[in-house]
Amino acid sequence: MSGNQNYINHVALVLDASSSMSHLRNKVVEVADQQIAYLARRSQELDQETRVTVYVFADKVECVIYDKDVLRMPSLKELYRVGGMTALLAATLKSQRELAQTAQLYGDHSFLTFVLTDGQENASHRCPDVPSQSQRALRQAMATMLDGQQDNWTLAVLVPDQMGKREAMQCGFPKDNIAIWDATSTRGLEEAGQVIREATEKFMVGRTKGIRGSRAVFSTGAETVNKKSIEAAGLTPVDQTRYQLIPVARAAAIREWVVESGHTYRTGGAYYQLSKVEKVQARKQIAVLEKKTDRVYTGPEARALLGLPDAEVRVKPDHNDDFTIFVQSTSVNRKLVPNTRLLLMG
Repeated sequence: MSGNQNYINHVALVLDASSSMSHLRNKVVEVADQQIAYLARRSQELDQETRVTVYVFADKVECVIYDKDVLRMPSLKELYRVGGMTALLAATLKSQRELAQTAQLYGDHSFLTFVLTDGQENASHRCPDVPSQSQRALRQAMATMLDGQQDNWTLAVLVPDQMGKREAMQCGFPKDNIAIWDATSTRGLEEAGQVIREATEKFMVGRTKGIRGSRAVFSTGAETVNKKSIEAAGLTPVDQTRYQLIPVARAAAIREWVVESGHTYRTGGAYYQLSKVEKVQARKQIAVLEKKTDRVYTGPEARALLGLPDAEVRVKPDHNDDFTIFVQSTSVNRKLVPNTRLLLMG
């Protein structure tokens, strides 16, 4: 990106306004307004321009705000009205097709869309926004569109249950761009807002590292790491003389195993292999190991690469064929898991 190009984010919210959302109406407005306020704050802090589009959908799909500067956004209070069925596919297709007509001149443009629904698709086939098509044809159209999107497009959906997740996957949504939320309560919606905020934070921080889009926007785990994202994050491998990888043969405390393996234990110098979902504190260092070469990458860029904010966060070890995550241990008693490896930095 040349020095005078701005980062320009086009963030869209596609909100279900079917009758079943009526008990959550006020909360939807509150959560959406909070998301917009958060976007405005982070855009200024990270010096990124953010433009917001909002669609609401029931039997038909309506764009109520289009590509408006986030610093000038109104509340959605007057714009979000509920009533009708759920034209989920029509809304998603329309939002992406219309946003694709947005000019992308003079800047590094990136598109991030969140679709929020509390139910299954049931009205798109008779929605005026799409030509009359069968459910199957609409799903196929979605999959084709998603497949054809460039690397600066991210499309994510929040669904109410596993059935919704299956349907979204059939439509071509990457599995890590699908989140399940509790659509029965205002608390569930608050949590969905938190998930959207964390995903947006990861997206905006990633932008500063040159990452333009994501197929794992809801994930904090190993599958977001690949060769391309390592290059984009500007990571350089640690000198191979500065670390050792030690196989863990049995369950043991970290200091005990380091000493037993013939090494000196230094607090903060040993990293354990992430093998289950766990909380990682802001001050903990992360290291990423490339399995094929045993190259190790570390530093704040490694945290950013995994989309981890500078705060305590839950991290999944998600299976990745090419990379393994290691987390710095600051405890001498951290229990090591057999058949993993220990990374010792010198």
